[in-house]
Amino acid sequence: MSARIDYRKVAPDGYKALGGVYAYIRQCDLGDVLVELVFLRISQINGCAYCLDLHTRALISNGVTPRKLTLVQVWREAGRVFEDRERAALRWAETVTRVAETAIPDEDFKAVSAVFDEKEVVDLTIAIGLMNAFNRIAIGFRRSPQ
Repeated sequence: MSARIDYRKVAPDGYKALGGVYAYIRQCDLGDVLVELVFLRISQINGCAYCLDLHTRALISNGVTPRKLTLVQVWREAGRVFEDRERAALRWAETVTRVAETAIPDEDFKAVSAVFDEKEVVDLTIAIGLMNAFNRIAIGFRRSPQ
């Protein structure tokens, strides 16, 4: 499959703006591994090969075990492999990513709010929105894994 448009070259200011949001997420208190797990799960849901490759490699370089990586897509059934914050973040990532199907129920908001403070919930939601945008751009313009 060949790339359709090199969006980084065609709209560098737009791409740079998304990079600014990414930089914000990296400096917040969510933690690199948690953010990368969320990015990976969103990319699994959306079927973005480029992002799956990118975030899997990032998690490996952060010391995440192959066992945990393998179980991201079935985190609900994985028992204690995932910490409470990770499970809450993955649940929130799924419901926000699938907003057209879920309408983000109050029970999902209560679950994420029980583990994260208000700023963390907002930061996590910004991260989820950003990854969904990156997935749509990469898939739409057929960006292949490196």
